[in-house]
Amino acid sequence: MQAVEIGPVAPGERTQPAFDLFLIFAGANIVATTLQVGASLAAHLGWKEALGLIGAGSVAGALLVAALSPVGPRLGAPSVVAARAALGLRGAGLVAAILYVTNFAWIAVNNVIAASACARLLGGPRSEPAWAIGLGIAATAIVAGGPRAVALADRYAVPLLFAIGLLLTWACLRLPEAALAAPLSGGMARSRALDIVIGYQVSWILMFADYSRYTASARKGALAVFLGLAVTSFWFMPLGYAAARAARSDDPGAMLDAVHLGAAGAVLLAVATLTTNFVNIYLSSLAWKSLIPKAGGRGTVWSVGILGAALSLSKVWLDRYADFMLLLGGLLVPVGGVLLARFFLLRRPVRAADLYDASGPLARHGGFSLSGLAAWAAGGAVYFLTRGIGATLPSLATSVAVYWAASLAAGRSGSPLEVRELPEG
Repeated sequence: MQAVEIGPVAPGERTQPAFDLFLIFAGANIVATTLQVGASLAAHLGWKEALGLIGAGSVAGALLVAALSPVGPRLGAPSVVAARAALGLRGAGLVAAILYVTNFAWIAVNNVIAASACARLLGGPRSEPAWAIGLGIAATAIVAGGPRAVALADRYAVPLLFAIGLLLTWACLRLPEAALAAPLSGGMARSRALDIVIGYQVSWILMFADYSRYTASARKGALAVFLGLAVTSFWFMPLGYAAARAARSDDPGAMLDAVHLGAAGAVLLAVATLTTNFVNIYLSSLAWKSLIPKAGGRGTVWSVGILGAALSLSKVWLDRYADFMLLLGGLLVPVGGVLLARFFLLRRPVRAADLYDASGPLARHGGFSLSGLAAWAAGGAVYFLTRGIGATLPSLATSVAVYWAASLAAGRSGSPLEVRELPEG
């Protein structure tokens, strides 16, 4: 199996156990950035209010990603290729470009967080760049070995993360009540907090088919994806909230010091950075291969990993973390709506071969589905216009409705608004 395989997975090769799929998503979500989402709420919301919003946002975001995961077993194609059915060949290329660029920020922010904690344990502040680069190279080397190497690494890493996560849970439960009741520095609207949590979950939406395509059962795969994201978010985000309250800071190293986790905390962030960057590096590499099919698999992986490690030398990613979540929500929530409408509302047949045909039906009209792009743009506009009242549901509903209406109108009129596939078979 290649390090990065952009082609379809044959039915006979879809042998990945659903438990391995669960481990991939859980390992990607038991990570410092999940803690950081909770930490971003600590200065603004009370404990009960934050816990309720975290629970609702974790479930809603995980449901959206899990709902799309059956597309993987159905088509055997990765997400950036499956998206061509809704957006056209070039329209899906826009999604791939966004995925490619934004994943560098994810790689960098994970390395920055882990380096902060590891440097406090060994080497001091001056060693942070070396830690960031070292962790980035280690994750890249494993991804270059292919999906099976990642799955093997996760089988050891994820149980270790669970064990250390239990230690962190115990440490947070032992915090004095006064620590959690620290004075607040300002207010945050509930709608904004909910959008931050959902935006974090939805940031995984562009991998809805990348790993599930190796699993034969769509139902088991969807359940594995949902549990891998929802359970780990509802577990780790409150821990980040508690640790940030105790530290009165959202700095990762200070948070771990405040709960007296020490070496175990540094190991947690280091290993978690590896497991989540497995996914980030792989997704960026898939996106690049979909844009430039002739690019070499391992060469692409190494170029992505090294550039991401280099960008982690700056801490600007951590300083603007909450804003980054909202930006991702605005870009990706409407994409999710378009894909849901295409695969589960219209239910028009899709042939995997058409997704790869550069001169076929998905390449017509310049390779763009105008109904898909219009729905994406409308959903994005609604997201940014409704941030004051909660943007996720209005954006999702708008993108679904616009795509559905435009597609039906195109089907009746025969206009080129919708890129239509050949009949299946």
